[in-house]
Amino acid sequence: MIVKSNSHSFHFTLDLHSGVPVYRQLIDQVRSGVALGTLNAGDQLPTVRQLSVDLAINPNTVMRAYRELELGGMLETHQGTGTFIAKKKVERKEAERERQLTRLASEAAARAGAAGFTVEELLERLSELSPQPARRR
Repeated sequence: MIVKSNSHSFHFTLDLHSGVPVYRQLIDQVRSGVALGTLNAGDQLPTVRQLSVDLAINPNTVMRAYRELELGGMLETHQGTGTFIAKKKVERKEAERERQLTRLASEAAARAGAAGFTVEELLERLSELSPQPARRR
């Protein structure tokens, strides 16, 4: 399923052999799309029904992912018009951001290691995803 953004196309894809629940994959892809700029505030996501048909999954799975993203402030649902990337920036306290980033990095390193990749290979691939040169703090 393709989401048309102002300047990019965003594709939902599933890996049914990854061990990651499908709803979690959808959530991660939306969050990643926002972080990478392939999804922008105001972009409309497919309807629950359309995405479930396109990906051949249960509509309740899509609904669960959308609901969790909405509760987290990343999506806005407008009755009758659809589901959109929220216009407001999700704000977190610095300590929460650091905790979440550490957890994400640990999970990514663990998954990469379990799949036979080194941390260096993971870092190289992550740097390729960045739209601008990585800056050190």
